[in-house]
Amino acid sequence: MTDLRKTVERFWAAAEARDWDTFAGTLAEDVVYTLPQTRERISGRERYVQFNREYPGDWHLQIERMVAEPGQVVTWLRFTVGLEEMYGISFFTGTERIGSITDFWPEPYEPPTGRDHLTERY
Repeated sequence: MTDLRKTVERFWAAAEARDWDTFAGTLAEDVVYTLPQTRERISGRERYVQFNREYPGDWHLQIERMVAEPGQVVTWLRFTVGLEEMYGISFFTGTERIGSITDFWPEPYEPPTGRDHLTERY
């Protein structure tokens, strides 16, 4: 198990618990958080912790899958806010602390018609 994997596990557990001191301790001082879909970037630990602290709603998360190798980790999350459920994919880089995070929060959509004979819906 890589050190970064352990750090990312602590990161998500601290986020779920709203333990912002532990959460901050997983991050490098100069961490960069990127959201490509909204074209937003947050630079620095203090600003990123505040971003999460202020996220609206009674949200909760659960790791569905984690893949790790030295220096990088990918997580697939189930994220709920009230009754709304969504999935996110997060890419982490770093060593013992997280240096960068890139999050993708894809919106579900209905598939195009004409491929029902090839697929099954779940």
